[in-house]
Amino acid sequence: MAAAMTLPLDVRLMNGVSTAVFALAAGALLAAGALWLGRTAWFPVRFIQLEGELHRNSVSTVRANAMPRLSGNFFSADLQRAREAFEAVPWVRKAVVRRVWPDGLAVRLEEHRAVALWKGADDLDRLVNHAGEVFEANVGDVEDEGLPVLTGPAGSAPQMLQMLGQLEGLFGRHERSVERLSLSGRGSWRAELDGGAAIELGRGNAEEVLARARRFVDTITQVTGHFKGPVLHADLRHPDGYAVRLRNVTIASPAPAPRRN
Repeated sequence: MAAAMTLPLDVRLMNGVSTAVFALAAGALLAAGALWLGRTAWFPVRFIQLEGELHRNSVSTVRANAMPRLSGNFFSADLQRAREAFEAVPWVRKAVVRRVWPDGLAVRLEEHRAVALWKGADDLDRLVNHAGEVFEANVGDVEDEGLPVLTGPAGSAPQMLQMLGQLEGLFGRHERSVERLSLSGRGSWRAELDGGAAIELGRGNAEEVLARARRFVDTITQVTGHFKGPVLHADLRHPDGYAVRLRNVTIASPAPAPRRN
């Protein structure tokens, strides 16, 4: 079998140059095509398809708020900026945007679910959602929902929301709810119940604070039953008991032992 012939050097160089030229030309054509697609008036975004449950917004209000912020056509629209545009709509917590061929965008929205009012150090009214995130919206939208109020340092909303849920479970045994929960900068807790009772829970980790609250809940009916008066104020910061003020009565003594069933 004859050995394969080796092409002359100049031919090989010519073939290599030709291949490189063709590759550069193809790349230039692709870049020009992409640039044309991004700038052409063709392929405009003609419709927005909204997905997800909307309780605080309507389709028309979402589109009216977000559409002016969108730019580009089907190919050039920046999905990241489109997502930010939809998440800037009041009450929208999260948006996921994708293209729908040939001329649309599909947007899945998740709205905030407000569970508490938030009063921070700046004294501005905001809201807290179910994930413990503080967000801005029209507080008037929830004024009839009787949401509890949280007051605490910046960044403490998740911790406070968790504590609120646990305290609600405890005070709910006596058919009382927490209307306001406060956390000071030094870490001291205070709860205000419906009916006007103020409960000083003191400092400590969650287990310590809840232990004091549980001791109070388990024994207070023995006190109120004896003196026949509603609680106005209770200070649980004593190591072995609590001080309580009933209507026209003040008591400072160890807590009664919980009754055993």
